[in-house]
Amino acid sequence: MIDGGYQGKILRVNLTDQSVREEPLREDWAREFIGGRGYGTRMLMEEVDPSVDPLAPENKVIIATGPLDGTTAPSSGRVMVITKGALNGAIASSNAGGYFGPMLKRAGYDMVVIEGVSATPVYLWINKGRVEFRDASHLWGKLVPESDQLMREETHLQAETMVIGPAGEKLSRIAGVMFSGHRASGRTGVGAVVGSKNLKGIAVRGTLGVTVADHDAFLEAVRSTRSILAANPVASGGLPTYGSAVLVNIINSTGSLPARNAQESFFPDAGKISGESLRDHNLVRNEGCADCPLACGRVTEIREGKYKGEHGGGPEYESVWSFGAMCGVSDLDAVVMANFLCDRYGLDTISAGSTVACAMELYEKGYMPGDDAPFPLHFGDAEAMVECVRAMAEQKDDFGKLLAQGSYRVGEHYGHPELSMSSKKQEFPAYDPRGIKGIGLEYATSNRGACHVRGYSIAAEVLAPGLDRLVYAGKAQVTKFLQDLTAALDSAGICLFTTFGLQAADLAQLVAAATGFPVDEKEFLTIGERIWNMEKLFNLKAGFTARDDTLPPRILHDPIPAGPSKGEVEELDKMLGEYYTLRGWGTDSVPTKARLTDLGIAELA
Repeated sequence: MIDGGYQGKILRVNLTDQSVREEPLREDWAREFIGGRGYGTRMLMEEVDPSVDPLAPENKVIIATGPLDGTTAPSSGRVMVITKGALNGAIASSNAGGYFGPMLKRAGYDMVVIEGVSATPVYLWINKGRVEFRDASHLWGKLVPESDQLMREETHLQAETMVIGPAGEKLSRIAGVMFSGHRASGRTGVGAVVGSKNLKGIAVRGTLGVTVADHDAFLEAVRSTRSILAANPVASGGLPTYGSAVLVNIINSTGSLPARNAQESFFPDAGKISGESLRDHNLVRNEGCADCPLACGRVTEIREGKYKGEHGGGPEYESVWSFGAMCGVSDLDAVVMANFLCDRYGLDTISAGSTVACAMELYEKGYMPGDDAPFPLHFGDAEAMVECVRAMAEQKDDFGKLLAQGSYRVGEHYGHPELSMSSKKQEFPAYDPRGIKGIGLEYATSNRGACHVRGYSIAAEVLAPGLDRLVYAGKAQVTKFLQDLTAALDSAGICLFTTFGLQAADLAQLVAAATGFPVDEKEFLTIGERIWNMEKLFNLKAGFTARDDTLPPRILHDPIPAGPSKGEVEELDKMLGEYYTLRGWGTDSVPTKARLTDLGIAELA
């Protein structure tokens, strides 16, 4: 019996016939997969054919919380959007912060399952367990901030919202889902899947509490974990002071900051776009998510120049990098403006900036005919970078429509997909694997395509002492461990940044006290491994093979030309075989029956 942490109910919404029904949360699945990413993926495995077209009516979208959402656990405001991703057809589960997840719990639901397609644009109003379908025709085409505000005005000013922008409506494969205005489930094209269903968004309000199984043990776990985070210099110092963009100068100092579409890995002007500069020139205030002691979010404004008066949320580290160093741009105001545009239109900033960078290289090398671009595309041109983002957001012409499909399809269109800095067609984030070896293995093996938050080895390879970033030995073990840890963490409803201080045992203690399940460190990691293998099975059925566990040729073969990591390439083969062995997979990257049996998911193969 579930004693706490969950509300025990799932809301199922059929957009085709505008029907809703409630169903109970399965205790066996909660024990095996916790919630959030794990439980939602288990549902998707049960209900969606992995071979389905991501934009077909048969695909489903699952909005999932974890048992820590709505509690006082630190940084417990995460929510997952789980579907088959539009960007690459892989399993998609995109994580966002804010307050939507806890509010959904307070409305009485652990998860919402969206199925079918509405005949006309609609949004959902979930109010204390009552569900209404609301006409969204007047919202269709509107930007995220206005849609967020109007939905609140039409429902309740204290409601929390999930919204797509015009990018999702127009089925951009790099479109995200926005929560509370500017908190993004950005990756894998989840916004396009929501848009394909004619769903503008969800407004939700609730006043219920979330009980925990062992109140005293939970309070002690909360006190302990908050104390640990308060003592950690990254969690309590760097992140609150400078936001995640504190990493710009740190990563650049290692010679691992991809620049000019990763033709280089050191950006001489990094200081101009750093978290320090952002604080000095653009910061209005810090912003935290639900029950977050870190407050790494930024609210910013542009105070002078062409974009004077513009304001909004962010940018975070990856956004600063993608529009800055990756495009060779050192104009911080232009970088901030590009981030604002992505949030307003509902675009993934990582993919958007990398797509612009890919287009710039195609243009400069003559692979993109000059007539195809509405203006010259040169690295370092801040105005061209912003206008490219605007073009892909608005999709008013063929150029914008092409960019809106992501860098792989842009490169493929011009016969050079190798210039897409991606794995499984998803653009990789702000760490060059040639200078940080383990993150390359994470990019190559990530179940949703290149990703840094499915096993954040940067914390171990750069931010913690003792692990040499340029050494291959041991990186397979570190990657597997962190992938398993992150899968369980995402399922609990807690933020990845807590792992700057918290260990698996700390997280397990929170989950055990909240749910009453016998979860210790070992079981927590086993659950994560179970989830990782389940996601792998989905992708295998979707058509992915070992050949997809790779990186762009540039990363594998072209030495870094200058900087602290000069001469380095990523020798992926030095880690990949060991990784498969540690996972209990064959050389074909297929999990063995024995490993699946040990994890209790052999029936899913």
